[in-house]
This record gives sequence, structure tokens and C-alpha cells, in this order.
Amino acid sequence: MVFLHFDFIVVMRRYVLLMLLFCLVGGVEVYAQSDKPDKRERRKNLVVREWNQRPGSNAPYLDHVTTYDELGRKVEEIEYASYGQKKRTVYEYEGTNLKCSREIEYDHNNRATRIKKFEYNADGTKAKQYNYKPNGKLESVKTFEYGSR
Repeated sequence: MVFLHFDFIVVMRRYVLLMLLFCLVGGVEVYAQSDKPDKRERRKNLVVREWNQRPGSNAPYLDHVTTYDELGRKVEEIEYASYGQKKRTVYEYEGTNLKCSREIEYDHNNRATRIKKFEYNADGTKAKQYNYKPNGKLESVKTFEYGSR
């Protein structure tokens, strides 16, 4: 009878510890989901301007501007130099798809220099990238392969 009582206490302790562990893990998961808004949610209709300042100077200069659309997708990136626009990249999407279907790079004179088109795997990872010249001629194809070491 004493052994039965001892076994019961051991089993109950394990049960209580297991339940406590489940509560802690579940609580952390709920906390992580509720307190952190989705990254894409925070980027809706956002424009991010990055400024640089040289040591000893009081005049900051615009370095980079990134623009997001109403779905939180990056739609344009502009990089600046001392003479003005250095490079601009426009990102295009098909419908409300969150994966970029086409990327167009422009030079400092706002002329297209390269067009990239993308294909994705069923799991959302990038499968292929097609690089075109501005005249539409295919320049190269990049294939992405995923695997463990």
C-alpha cells in the first residue's frame, strides 16, 4: 500500500510538471503572436528615408528611400549619391500576390538597365530568376537549389 501511494505521488508530480510546461510554452506562443504585429502590417503605405551625415558636417544628405504599398510589399527603392539618384529599383507583383514577379533596375538617368523575372516553388521559395536586357533579350538564368549540408 505504501508503494502504491508513492507511485501515485510520483505520477501526479510528473503530471503537474508536464501541465506547467505546456502552459508556459502556450503562454509564450500567445504572447509572441499577440504583442508583435506582422512585419508586413507595419510596412503598409510606409516610406522609409535613410539619411547620412559626414563627420564634421551639420548637413545630412538623403542616402536611400524605400516605398511600400497598401499590402506592405516593397514597390520601390532609390539609392542616392552626391549628384542625385544613383540607382532605382521598381518591384512588381501579380494581383495581391506577396511574391515579387518582376524587378526593374534603372540607372542615374532613370533608364532601365536590367529586368528580372522570378518563378517560385510551391513552398514560396525562389526557383528561378531570369535576367533580361532592357531590349527584352534574355541575358542569363539563375536557378536556386535548397538543401541541407
